[in-house]
Amino acid sequence: MRNDDKEPLVQPVQSVDRAAQILEILARRGEVGVTEIGADLGVHKSTASRLLATLEGRGLVEQARARGTYRLGVGLIRLAGTGAAQLDVVQAARQVCAELAADLGETVNVAVLDEGAAMNVSQARGSAAVAVQNWVGRRTPLHATSSGKVLLAYAPDDVRRDLAGQPLARCTPATITDHRALAAELAAVRARGWGATEGELEVGLNGVAAPVRTAAGEVVAALSVSGPAYRLGADRFPAVAEQLVAAATEAGALLG
Repeated sequence: MRNDDKEPLVQPVQSVDRAAQILEILARRGEVGVTEIGADLGVHKSTASRLLATLEGRGLVEQARARGTYRLGVGLIRLAGTGAAQLDVVQAARQVCAELAADLGETVNVAVLDEGAAMNVSQARGSAAVAVQNWVGRRTPLHATSSGKVLLAYAPDDVRRDLAGQPLARCTPATITDHRALAAELAAVRARGWGATEGELEVGLNGVAAPVRTAAGEVVAALSVSGPAYRLGADRFPAVAEQLVAAATEAGALLG
């Protein structure tokens, strides 16, 4: 195999490793110059400079007052805060999810808003789910899932504005692809306090979701139940939603 065939597979990993080393160096030593960082990494100063520029563009490092020196950036605080919040949600909802999955017999998920998508961070399997798909770590479209609709309904205005400027991908024939229809759907979610989908992400898969709120009323996650349409039909949505809202309220109370 030629070297240029290998390079795309190897080089990105090396770059990520070097970037991580830079963050570790700054964490240990505070403000450090480009030349010193290059020496620690065993690379030319220009290579270190390019890596630092990339990290600076993401807010992960920033230039200190002393010319040519860098320190950790505020972007790390944002990432750490988001990660901690997601871990708190997972921890608070774990037992609630397990109990709800046992009661309903269907798969229960917790999702959080993640850069224009719903990121599933926790899952509990119900007894009726013979073969269940693992949704943890999977990002799903906001407009085509019950969790996504809930997160979008209570999201900051700029999140909805960003989505309004993009086409809505059609996942199935039932997916909402008209922005006015989606806006009406989100208004209905806010009015009744829960969201639902009927075969909008996958044909034959239905879902119901409710918001998980902090003590201050901020929606930080969505708690959802999903299952095949023949078991989780639209006629069951209101009753299932009632259980979901109660469980989501309990999970939110555990967040403090």
